[in-house]
Amino acid sequence: MRIGVLTYHFPPEPAFLPGSLAEELVARGHEVRVLTGFPHHPGGRIHPGWRQRWRYETRSERLTVRRVPRYAADTSPRARLAGQLTFATAAALAGRRFLAGVDAVHVCQTPAVTLAAAALRRALPGVPVVLHVQDVRPRAELTGEPGGERTAAVLRRLLRDADAVAVTAPSMRDMATTAGTDPSRVRLVLPWTDERVFRPARPSPAVRRLIGGAGRCVVMHAGAIGERQRLETAVRAAAAVPDRMDLVLAGSGADEPRLRELVADWGVRNVRFVERRSPAESADLYAAADYQLVALRDLPELRGVVPAELPAAFSCATPVIAAAAGDPATMVERARAGLSCPPEDWAALADRFWLAATIGAEARTGMGQRGREAYQRDMSLRAGVDRIERMLYDVAAGRAAASNPN
Repeated sequence: MRIGVLTYHFPPEPAFLPGSLAEELVARGHEVRVLTGFPHHPGGRIHPGWRQRWRYETRSERLTVRRVPRYAADTSPRARLAGQLTFATAAALAGRRFLAGVDAVHVCQTPAVTLAAAALRRALPGVPVVLHVQDVRPRAELTGEPGGERTAAVLRRLLRDADAVAVTAPSMRDMATTAGTDPSRVRLVLPWTDERVFRPARPSPAVRRLIGGAGRCVVMHAGAIGERQRLETAVRAAAAVPDRMDLVLAGSGADEPRLRELVADWGVRNVRFVERRSPAESADLYAAADYQLVALRDLPELRGVVPAELPAAFSCATPVIAAAAGDPATMVERARAGLSCPPEDWAALADRFWLAATIGAEARTGMGQRGREAYQRDMSLRAGVDRIERMLYDVAAGRAAASNPN
């Protein structure tokens, strides 16, 4: 097949899903054309060594990447909206020719790409679309940012009009159908992780020294430290069981300075911070911990989100403590791959920490192995691309049949 991919971010940005999808489709023999912008994430500035210009393409065997200019700042709500609008305009103009003749387009839908997807659909009315939805409730709509209501309305229209819709969490299926998607066109495609990095491993002596723990149970949160995670709950829970376990926060984010102040002010001795590590070192961190903590706030829009830490932990065969509602907790429970408790409830999480510390090594290994099996069966790169490839074939065949009824 000739497959188009529309995505706001693409490697060398940290955009693993569209990058690995394109690589795997090419490995399966398809011709892939990626339409994206110039790299500016994270940081909101064009990466060093790059310069935005109108005609920029890179080609390798069966893979062509066309980058279009956009307003690249990500420093305020209005700047984010300007980036989305300029990308939508540029993608529609360039995509009319660049994606002409493809059999289907895969849209890696994030709030930032929603307007571009709508513009491109108008520019290529005869090309079927698989809309791969990452978030059915744009942040801008939830926070009242400029353009939020318009973006949400455009997304609802895309959900109604797309030839097929892939959702990344079970309950997101219901959100999509509520927005108007025909249930028969919705498929579940759970997010995968970088399997070259996140795999079962033995921790190095250096990481063991870094993590510490002195033989006690180590629970790690490896990821963003922000408002979505509300890790103050985890700090309070760890402080309640100081003799049973250690909490390691490995990462960074907007909430990190405040949490460091809380730990110092409260005199908490069993919470430690580790600076963000490179992706290649992440599996070593996962291996050094007894459990990975997956924490999300108790917000309706987060109940249908599968955070990246969950497939990474499953792939590493690391047990999980899920302090979350909805799909993340359900997935851990169904796989019997760890423990769960309600979100933002420090007393319940303290109880889970205490229980985690009492579970023996053999039982923990069993939890991790069941998570690994669930990942390989339902969440792996192969399983995910199998489903997306099938959807692309189906929408292309359906559009061809509709245009040639005889």
